[in-house]
Amino acid sequence: MTALYVVGAIVLLIALALGISYNRFVHQRNLVRNAWHNIDTELQRRYDLIPNLVETVRGYAAHEERVLTQVTEARAAAIASNGPADAQEAPERALVGELRGLFAVVERYPDLKASEHFLELQRELVDTEDRIQVARRIYNANVRALNTRVETFPSGFVAGWFRFERAPYFEVDAAVRTPPVVRTE
Repeated sequence: MTALYVVGAIVLLIALALGISYNRFVHQRNLVRNAWHNIDTELQRRYDLIPNLVETVRGYAAHEERVLTQVTEARAAAIASNGPADAQEAPERALVGELRGLFAVVERYPDLKASEHFLELQRELVDTEDRIQVARRIYNANVRALNTRVETFPSGFVAGWFRFERAPYFEVDAAVRTPPVVRTE
């Protein structure tokens, strides 16, 4: 009879450990999903700023239509790829590249660089880029924690049994780091 109690206690402990491990996986998966939604919110904020930025530049540099069109197309592609981190990364990289090209064009137009409206939009974009980078770091930290659990013993067995998978990291540079200094001489 004692052996039956010991076996029952062992089975109960194993079931309890599996339940706890499963719940931790669910918790970590939800943290990753929540962090991704935070990134998605900040990306949407960036998408909303871009048309105003393009229109402001268009007013000063109408003959730069090719660059403006490329930024608009890259924005549309990034919006259309609304999905997980690994699907979103390539369109975001393209958009960041086009935005950098747009700011290179802006450098040729001193009146535009001094425009209060443009400077305000640029400050908003810098703020948004900073927020995207913070959200990206939080997301990647949660991904690292989840992936570590998926890959380590004994939680790796639980991950396999319940089909918890590694999550992708999200690595995209900021389009704009700091607003340029406008010199009035």
